[in-house]
Amino acid sequence: MERKVPTTASEEIELYLRTIYSLLRSTTDVQIRTLEEVHTATNSLLHPGARSEQPDVSALIYTWLRLPDIVHEVRSVVMGQSTQVFARHGFVDVENWCETPARARRRRFLFDGRDTLACFIASRSDIDDLVPSLTAYQIEWNKLHWLLKQCPPRLLQENHQVDSEEFIALAEHLKMSLDDLTRLQTVWGKDFQKWLLLIAKKKMDLRIRLLEGSLTEYWRATRAWLDNIERECPGLTERPVYFISSNTHSVVNLLTGFAAQNQAKLIRFLEHSDDRDLLQEWNDIQKNQVPSSASNFLYYVLKKYQQTPEGQSLIIAQRDYEREHGIKRVASVHTLDIEAQVIDLCCLDPQMIDPRLSQDDFEFLRGSDALIFNIDYPLGLAAYNILAKVAEHFGPILGVYVMGKAATMNGRIGDVMVPNVVQDEHSLNTYLFQNAFTGADVSPYLVYGTVLDNQKTLSVLGTFLQNAEIMDVMYREGYTDIEMEAGPYLSAVYEMYRPKRHPVNEIVNLYGVPFDIGILHYASDKPLSKGKNLGAGTLSYFGMDSTYACSVAILKRIVEKERQRLKRL
Repeated sequence: MERKVPTTASEEIELYLRTIYSLLRSTTDVQIRTLEEVHTATNSLLHPGARSEQPDVSALIYTWLRLPDIVHEVRSVVMGQSTQVFARHGFVDVENWCETPARARRRRFLFDGRDTLACFIASRSDIDDLVPSLTAYQIEWNKLHWLLKQCPPRLLQENHQVDSEEFIALAEHLKMSLDDLTRLQTVWGKDFQKWLLLIAKKKMDLRIRLLEGSLTEYWRATRAWLDNIERECPGLTERPVYFISSNTHSVVNLLTGFAAQNQAKLIRFLEHSDDRDLLQEWNDIQKNQVPSSASNFLYYVLKKYQQTPEGQSLIIAQRDYEREHGIKRVASVHTLDIEAQVIDLCCLDPQMIDPRLSQDDFEFLRGSDALIFNIDYPLGLAAYNILAKVAEHFGPILGVYVMGKAATMNGRIGDVMVPNVVQDEHSLNTYLFQNAFTGADVSPYLVYGTVLDNQKTLSVLGTFLQNAEIMDVMYREGYTDIEMEAGPYLSAVYEMYRPKRHPVNEIVNLYGVPFDIGILHYASDKPLSKGKNLGAGTLSYFGMDSTYACSVAILKRIVEKERQRLKRL
C-alpha cells in the first residue's frame, strides 16, 4: 500500500523540543529567557508576532487563560508527576500549598505563597504544552512591561476609569489596535486597570525545573490515579465497561435530568442576573422562535449558577442525586487532575433521561451488569497511559468513545468532525479504523453546525508546536482535523487486542478490533484565522450545541450496543 502522510517535520520546532528537553535534564532551575530565541524562531501559528516589538495580543490572551493568575508572582515553576516525586526533591508539604487553577487548561497548580509554583504533569505532552505557554507569556508580558513603563502616568492611575480619548491614547502607546486593546479589556474585565499596573510594575523572569522525567514516573502516577478510583468503586474491575473520554458534565446531565428538575430555580437565577441576552434566548426558546435545545440551555445555566456563591448548594445536591441514580464521581488526588465518573447502567431512571435519549426503551437496562467509565479528557500522551492502564485492570472493554475539542482547517467553529484516519505525531503511525459514528448519527442533534465525516485527523505534540508551513503541508495532504488525543488513544487500542506494543512509523489497520471505536471532535478553533478566536477560552453557550450532539450520539450508541449484548446473553 502506498502511504501518503504529511511530512510535518520542521527543523525549528525539532530544535525547540531538543533544546527544551536538554535544558530540563538540569537538576537546577532553567531560565525561561534561555528559550525565548528558539521559541520565536519556530514561527508558531499561535505566536506569529513573537519577534515583533508590538504585543501579540492573541498569544497573550491564549496563554493568560491557560496559566494561573498568580504566575506574575512566581519565580520558579517546578514540574513533577506526583506528591511523592515532589517530596523526594524537598517539597514535602506541596499539597498544603494554595491551589491556583487556570481558566482554560485543566492542570493542577499549587502556589507556596512566596515564589514557587508546583505543576503536576501527566505525560510528556504537559511539558510540550506548558513550557511554550510560559515562554510565550513571558515574551508578551515583557513587551507590555516595556511599553507601559513609557506610558503617561495618568493612563495608569489605580481606580482610574479610562475615557474614550485616553483609551485611544493607551492603544497608541502600547502599539496595538483599538480592537486588540478592547479584547484585553473584555478578557480582564473589571481588573483591566489592575493588570496594566501589575505588568508595568514588574518584569517577568521565570525559571523552570523538571524534577523527574522518566516514563516510569508517568506510569506510576497513572497507576496511583487508577488505584484511587478502584478504592472508591469496589468491584469496578469485574464489570463490563464502556469507556468514554469527554468532560465532567454532558454525559451525566443527559442521564439524570437534574437540570430539568431544577428548572424553576435556574430560571429565577437567570431573571435576577445581568445577562439579558441569555434571558432573551430562553424566552425565544419558549416561544419556538429559535431552534436551540431547551435541555442544552438548562445545562448551560446550571453550570453558570453553580459557579456563583448561591449555587454552591446545588453542586452538593447534584452529587447526592447522582449517587442515588448510580453515578459516582471520583476526584483525582495526589496526581493527575482528571475526574472520573462511574455510571451503573442498571441504576439509571429511564423517566429522567434527556428527551433526545428517552425516545428509546431504557427499561431493559435494569438487567445490565455494565458500567460507563467516563473521564475528563486528558492531554496528549496521558490518553495513552490512562487507556492502557484501564484496559489492563478493568473488566472487558465493550467500547472506546472519544469526544473532544479540535481545530478545523475546512469547517467552522461548532462543526463536528468524524475521522476514520488518524496520523499520530507521537508514534508516527497512520491509524485506519472503522469509526462507530457517521454524520447521520450526530446531525439530527446539531442545530448550529455541520457534521463532516470521513475526515483525516492529525494528533499533534502541542498547540504551540505548529507553524504555517506545517499547516500548509497538512492541508494539501487532506488532514483537516487537528487535536492531541486520538492518536495516543488508538496506540492503546492497538495494544488492547494485539500481543505486542504498538508499532512506530507504520500504517496500522484497526479494522479487526473486537469492540467499538468512536471518535468525535467538535471544532473550537480555526488555526488559519491567525489565532484571534483562540482567546475565547470556551465555546460559550453556542458551543453546547456541538458538545451535546456528540454526547447524545455516544450514549445512543452505547445503549444500542448494550441492548444487543444482553440479547445474546
